[in-house]
Amino acid sequence: MPIASTVGLGKDVRIYHEDQVNLYGCTVGDESRIGSFVEIQKNATIGARCKLSSHSFICEGVTIEDEVFIGHGVMFTNDRFPQATNLDGVPQTEADWSVEKTLVRRRASIGSNATILCGIIVGEGSLIAAGSVVTKDVPDYAIVAGVPARVIGDTRKRTA
Repeated sequence: MPIASTVGLGKDVRIYHEDQVNLYGCTVGDESRIGSFVEIQKNATIGARCKLSSHSFICEGVTIEDEVFIGHGVMFTNDRFPQATNLDGVPQTEADWSVEKTLVRRRASIGSNATILCGIIVGEGSLIAAGSVVTKDVPDYAIVAGVPARVIGDTRKRTA
């Protein structure tokens, strides 16, 4: 799996196993860390000081702001109604659909195996519990969990 020449890497980006990632046409900010078996597609943006854990998929149209944590196996989508072919059976091309963008705001944390549907905003400082399926916007500082994910708390009220 390659790191394409079309990738914009910021200063001091750490990719732990360059031969085990697939990055193309994306931008990765300064000091971000990328684990094994991560794919970041074209037109995706990763901010500075982010951590992307292994086996995660960041598709076209996803913007991740600074200092975001992405757990293992996190999946993003960019099409609400995916299809392999058009009604006439001809395989679809990029001309047959449009990307629905997703924004993950600064300092959000997304737990392992969460799925983030397209067209939403994950709020600043929010926490998405492992295994959750996020189908709508997540408010700033909310803790969400479940399938579908629902607000169950506030990150500003956590106790250590």
